Amino acid sequence: MASSIRLPFLIICFCCCYGHAKSFVKVVCDETSIGQVGHQSMLTCKVETTQETNGLTITVVVWKKKGDDQFLSVLDKRDGNENILQPGYKVALNNRTISLVITDTKVKDEGEYTCQVATDSGHAIESTNFKVTAKYHPPTANISDEKGIPKSLFCKATGGYPAGKLRWFDENQTEWTKSAKLTVNQMEDGLSELSSELLLKTGSTFSEYTCVVYNASDNREDSVAVKLKSTGPEPSKQLSEIIAPVLVVGSLIVGLLLVLLICRKRSQKKNRRPSTAPLMGTHDMVPHSNQEIDPPPPYYEEVKDSMA
Repeated sequence: MASSIRLPFLIICFCCCYGHAKSFVKVVCDETSIGQVGHQSMLTCKVETTQETNGLTITVVVWKKKGDDQFLSVLDKRDGNENILQPGYKVALNNRTISLVITDTKVKDEGEYTCQVATDSGHAIESTNFKVTAKYHPPTANISDEKGIPKSLFCKATGGYPAGKLRWFDENQTEWTKSAKLTVNQMEDGLSELSSELLLKTGSTFSEYTCVVYNASDNREDSVAVKLKSTGPEPSKQLSEIIAPVLVVGSLIVGLLLVLLICRKRSQKKNRRPSTAPLMGTHDMVPHSNQEIDPPPPYYEEVKDSMA
């Protein structure tokens, strides 16, 4: 409360003390300053004289952000007064150069600032713009897989500012961003979250896609590659995958046939041996003596008569 009350009081003092006197000073600031989130940033202005003077003494410096009721810093060199600084801000004075130091830059620090200076030769005020940037974290990507067939690719990048974009490229560096849907969300700290979905059409997929992060200035920051499962193997690979099992199955069939053939031959040999060997042995060793079964040859009677 004391800070918010003191700021109007200081402005009134500026107007009362220096409003009626002709000012011989001016404040020159950088038109735009750029800071990075999480780093120290600096806004710089210089006090210049409009004509020759016998020295110049800066007595009061006030930094304020437009739209903010409270001042950020007050550097008061007058006797009995003290400097006032908001947490996270410092003021540096080097001769006629005045700087506002932001120790830990955040997205909320972006905006327009005014630097008001009072000297023994008059007072002046000037404004400067401050822009904030943040680099995106390395992106991540994944595949929507349904029954082994990829349907969509997803890519996400967070922590950047201002909002950038995600672009898709295939392995031949052909861009497919027009086929993707980009979504930009603002996080609690003001940083951006980018997400993109690339729909894959049947018959038009490649073996690899790359998601590339571009910042607000259209400069490439980082990328991530997504390798897809093989949707159509190369002819040589496909042929080898077909021939290999055929050869295995064919070899098994040939081997089985050979085994069956060998077993059949052995079985035939075993069946033949009992039918032939005993018959030959019987006729050679024990001739039949039963004439009714084996009648004598036709010349048997002639031999019998001659012997008589």
